[in-house]
Amino acid sequence: MTGQPIPVIIDCDTGVDDALALLFAVHHPGLDLRAVTCVAGNTDVDGVVRNTLTVLEQAGAPDIPVARGAERPLIEPVRTAAHVHGQDGMGDLGLPAPTRVPLDVDAVTLLRREILASPRPVTLIPTAPLTNIALLLRTHPEVVRNIERIVFMGGAVATGNATPVAEFNVWHDPEAAAVLLTAGVPITMYGLDVFERVIVPAADVQRLRTSSEPSLRMAGELLAHRDPATSGDPTPTGGLGDAGAVCAVVDPGGITTAHLPVEVSLSPGPTRGQTIVDRRPRPGESEIHEGERELTFVDVALEVDVERYVKLWLSTVEQI
Repeated sequence: MTGQPIPVIIDCDTGVDDALALLFAVHHPGLDLRAVTCVAGNTDVDGVVRNTLTVLEQAGAPDIPVARGAERPLIEPVRTAAHVHGQDGMGDLGLPAPTRVPLDVDAVTLLRREILASPRPVTLIPTAPLTNIALLLRTHPEVVRNIERIVFMGGAVATGNATPVAEFNVWHDPEAAAVLLTAGVPITMYGLDVFERVIVPAADVQRLRTSSEPSLRMAGELLAHRDPATSGDPTPTGGLGDAGAVCAVVDPGGITTAHLPVEVSLSPGPTRGQTIVDRRPRPGESEIHEGERELTFVDVALEVDVERYVKLWLSTVEQI
């Protein structure tokens, strides 16, 4: 990569794979991580703050500002993912408590401050439910003038994980995701269709787990916890998950996208939280009989170069 680092802000619910994303963002020379904001999702928001500070500290990161954000979705109750990420959100690995503390301002305040203060337009990378981002866009719409792009991990073209059709981050706060789509800036959707495919081979996971460097051992244990195949496998592989969205900011050529209409289902019932991605080559009977509706177009990731992103992530974190 040439030129100046890309200014980025990560909004996360740390979270095993959010931690992998933070490790990558801290150490990649092409990124200028200006702030990290925290929201309820994988675990409660106070746990997210603790986990975020622990990861940054273990990674030897500079004093990056961290702020606590929304403790629940706009409408829905909190519904965490302890069955995936462990009771502490970090695989119950027994990581040390952080000595760092968050800023004494809320996430929306920090987001506004850092976006408007950046000398170059910022890329936002939400890897969590989109509550903080929705609150920011509705409270301080002036920030969009200094946002280059939003690359969010969320949604699915095909199959969901929270429900048959809805991905967790969007399902957790569908109204917030719908607000995101009104941002009026370029948006990339890094959804489950690519998220679930970027797997670190078992040999690389084992190398990290046996490293003499504490942050690399942490990365290896987090990856092992994200083994998509079998629980308790002595040689687990590891899913990069959210970290792939940050890789897509550094190396957008690693994903194949299509510029497609996307909307979020807000109706009660089995489709709530679904990202409806229109891949039809031509209008259908609905549009013919009822007229075209105004829709938001998003760059939807449909394919990913798995080996390219695995190599990018490993080469970045192992340079520590």
